[in-house]
Amino acid sequence: MTKPRIMVLYYSMFGNTYLMAKSICEGIEREGCEAVLRTVPELVPESAIQSNLGMKKAREEQKGVKIATVDELADIDGIILGSPTRFGNMSSQLRNFLDQTGSLWMKGALVDKPAGVFCCTASMHGGQETTLISMMFTLIHHGSIIVGVPYSVKELGETKKGGTPYGPTAVVGVTAEDKPTDTDLKIASELGKRVARVAKAMAK
Repeated sequence: MTKPRIMVLYYSMFGNTYLMAKSICEGIEREGCEAVLRTVPELVPESAIQSNLGMKKAREEQKGVKIATVDELADIDGIILGSPTRFGNMSSQLRNFLDQTGSLWMKGALVDKPAGVFCCTASMHGGQETTLISMMFTLIHHGSIIVGVPYSVKELGETKKGGTPYGPTAVVGVTAEDKPTDTDLKIASELGKRVARVAKAMAK
């Protein structure tokens, strides 16, 4: 049997959501599945990116990550979406990409595929759970099976800044200067593992 392929599809302006995505991919690989790391097209003008040191650095860090195509999503066995929060919602970059997946919905391409979500926020009460749920809405409409983080993951009860049963989170500051903590990244890895396990079970 071929390895189940799990796509980690994210947007990251300053690189923090990208760090979470990499940890999720590590968890997927530890469970013997293939992690497919993809980002979405940028909507911010190039001039704005070049004039912001943080955005330029993040662009450089992520230069090896391929931009997803809608057609790719038809050939995966699971999907995990990640985004920074934007006023309690997912970023416009991720929303724009997901709004182009109507053809997949028509074919039922993501029906019964395990799915998870994760995000970064500026502050503790800056919309972590609403951002996660905003991504869940699209996945539910696609017929995907939402997978969260159970409290058997002990770090969920130890974290002081991020982490929810709805999905991994990190508080990174108003200017995104605070990186996800080791605890945040461990919870992210555990989500990757769990989605991978569900995908393997579904494949059988």
